[in-house]
Amino acid sequence: MGKFIVSTRTNGEFQFNLQAGNGQTILSSEGYSTKTACQNGIESVKANSQDESKFEKLTASNGKPYFNLRAGNGQVIGTSQMYADESGRDNGIASVAENAKYAEVVEE
Repeated sequence: MGKFIVSTRTNGEFQFNLQAGNGQTILSSEGYSTKTACQNGIESVKANSQDESKFEKLTASNGKPYFNLRAGNGQVIGTSQMYADESGRDNGIASVAENAKYAEVVEE
């Protein structure tokens, strides 16, 4: 089962990473000014990851595919790693959908 890892950046902001059961990071958040806002971001990922239309498939300037997960208001709540190909990106989206809903939250 996946888990959300909450950590503090060097600038004092909070962020989370969603890890799959194998420990691989599959989604990373922006920086949040408060821990409460970060926790709200996690709840938004849990809810929005169950709606395929909330995933935005993109290609970076270096040609590598990746994706963003957007909230109902259109704000980006998580960004994936870069993938070697589109099938890897699609598998990453499926992994977020599978892991996020019931992932535990762990603080570092």
